[in-house]
Amino acid sequence: MGVGYCASVSDAPTKKPRATRGRPSKALRVPRFAAIATDVVVEECTSQAQRDEFVRLPLEHYANDPVFVQPIVAERRDFIDPRANPFFESARATYFLARRQGRVVGRIAACVDSRFNRFHGTRDGFIGLFESQNDPGLASALFQPACEWLRQAGMTRVVGPVNLAFHHDVGVLIDGFDQPHAMMNAHNHRFYAALFEANGFEPLKDLVNYEVTAAAGLPDKVVRLANRVRASGQVRIRQVDTADPEGELLRIKAISESMLKPGAFGLSPMSEAELEHIVRKLKPLILFRPELCLVAEVGDEPVAFCITVPDTNAAVKEARGVLFPFGLARMLWAARKLQRLKVLLFGIKSGFRRRGIDALLAHETFLGAVRLGYTTAEVGWMPEDDKLLTRMVQAAGGRRIKTYRVYGRPL
Repeated sequence: MGVGYCASVSDAPTKKPRATRGRPSKALRVPRFAAIATDVVVEECTSQAQRDEFVRLPLEHYANDPVFVQPIVAERRDFIDPRANPFFESARATYFLARRQGRVVGRIAACVDSRFNRFHGTRDGFIGLFESQNDPGLASALFQPACEWLRQAGMTRVVGPVNLAFHHDVGVLIDGFDQPHAMMNAHNHRFYAALFEANGFEPLKDLVNYEVTAAAGLPDKVVRLANRVRASGQVRIRQVDTADPEGELLRIKAISESMLKPGAFGLSPMSEAELEHIVRKLKPLILFRPELCLVAEVGDEPVAFCITVPDTNAAVKEARGVLFPFGLARMLWAARKLQRLKVLLFGIKSGFRRRGIDALLAHETFLGAVRLGYTTAEVGWMPEDDKLLTRMVQAAGGRRIKTYRVYGRPL
């Protein structure tokens, strides 16, 4: 299951993105590595002060980017803290800062997700939370210690950017820079892809976000299919049961995990503690708009879900990275005017696809969103080569707006 992360789960095989097809095979290519910048000092973050510098870097790094949404510093501090984030029950990470003349000019995280590697039978290490100036030598200075840390941890391939897991935000943005990024999606400068490719990384997968607008409406064929499924009486749509959050969590987790396959790109099962942690953070949004958080049942069996929440990034941007003394007030005031939604979670249990349940969930969500006054929803991410999911979103009127690229390199 993807969380913000991702609106879907792909069981499509990993293929190179279209942009890379036709290139020589990896066996025939000689990796390119930029020379490490000699005026850069890279240090591992071992103190709280260094971690604070790590967390705060994006606020300055994107100060002149009009679409960037500054993260809330306190939330990001907890996110990388093993004591506050249950992701680290089965993962470990380290963080590096790069300095020029004492000034922080870049950062990177290296992470080993043991749960991911056990599920997929891999030895993949992740790099993420990457920020750099437009300097391949500086990027090389960051990649080198991160990859060495992963190599010493026994990993054989580095994949990234993954921040810090596939159910967080992933990929380098390569298309769609002019539109603000939705909650739980990454944003970066236009030159980041070139920094990866200048340092021997090759594309593994392109991930796509789509946009659906109320003005365009749902295509007639989707509405007809939804009405036919609704009229059959075989599928019941209900709101998530906020009175039984633990039970609902387990039901959604069971649907999600029925879709996961070892070897498929990206996602792996989450622990109950981690899923509960994520849902607890989203709970205020779910309670605010329960009409948009839906579960489909066949008989008494939950078989699909679609969790859609207000995209809070427009409000978060007003906080400018800090909640106090005035950030929280500015954020709450801006939240009153939100008109954009984010489809955070979507899943259909294995064996129940191609029955029109997706169309019924899309139609019910669309009707609820229009009734509540929302104008736009973003769906994503999803693998570009997952044809079934792509057809489903495009059939619902989705328009491609952003593309993220995940890279890999042998260690």
